[in-house]
Amino acid sequence: MISYGIMQGRLTPSRERGIQFFPFDNWQKEFFTAETLGLQEIEWIFDYERYDENPIWTLSGREALREIIHRTGVIVYSVCFDYFMRRPFYKYQGNEQKERYQENLEMAYNVLDGLAEIGAQLLEVPMVDSSSVKTPKERDSAVEYIGRLAEYGAKKNLKIGLETDFAPGVFTSFLEEVHADNVFANFDSGNSSGIGYLPEEEIPALGDRICNVHIKDRVYHGTTVALGTGSADFDRVFKNLKKVGYHNSFILQAARGRDGLEEETVRKQLDFVKGYIDKYRLQEEDAL
Repeated sequence: MISYGIMQGRLTPSRERGIQFFPFDNWQKEFFTAETLGLQEIEWIFDYERYDENPIWTLSGREALREIIHRTGVIVYSVCFDYFMRRPFYKYQGNEQKERYQENLEMAYNVLDGLAEIGAQLLEVPMVDSSSVKTPKERDSAVEYIGRLAEYGAKKNLKIGLETDFAPGVFTSFLEEVHADNVFANFDSGNSSGIGYLPEEEIPALGDRICNVHIKDRVYHGTTVALGTGSADFDRVFKNLKKVGYHNSFILQAARGRDGLEEETVRKQLDFVKGYIDKYRLQEEDAL
């Protein structure tokens, strides 16, 4: 069933904290704002900074999360494991790599426990930018790591989603190498177009392995920009999502507007996405 969501922090003024961060000062209010805007979900962020203060890390925090999900009806389906981008173990060498590897496993396992306790279903591991896989050795390490996460997640009926900068054929072969039924692919419209991948090649290649979609626009080999002003061809994106029968989450991870205008910015972004959903009749999949 199609669901509209937003990346955590996008409903909070940035105040020079960057484009993506965990809103420690406003995370509860974001659920009520999302409810008002007609969003069904928030993609939670688990980052490196102050990770032990993140509500999904602790039993009391998870209880508070369950309560606010119940009060608002806004769910957490997916958790973005941004911690991994800051501590990609395969970028280190020797004993430090072994230490980072074990650290990453333990962190991810605890977060997966948190997912199960709050009713979430997907841990998304970003393997892009600073955590991009660049060498065969890094690839082998990543395959082993994701396999370990998949094995642990399967015990709790959880999925692992991968956000990568792999070319379509490389991505599918990576998934085959991991060889786990609960490992899937994230499709990010901005990251994909920013690299230069074609929707008519990437989306059919990943097909039913696409577990969620990030809505974003980027300049080719450049930064994130307002929806419809970058290199993303949204007609081709939604046309091909229709072809593969995608009808799951659409997460707004678009460029920020001015501080204090978050609700206005998100309303425009949501209308933008719904326009394409209606144009290509993706909702019809839900009615079948």
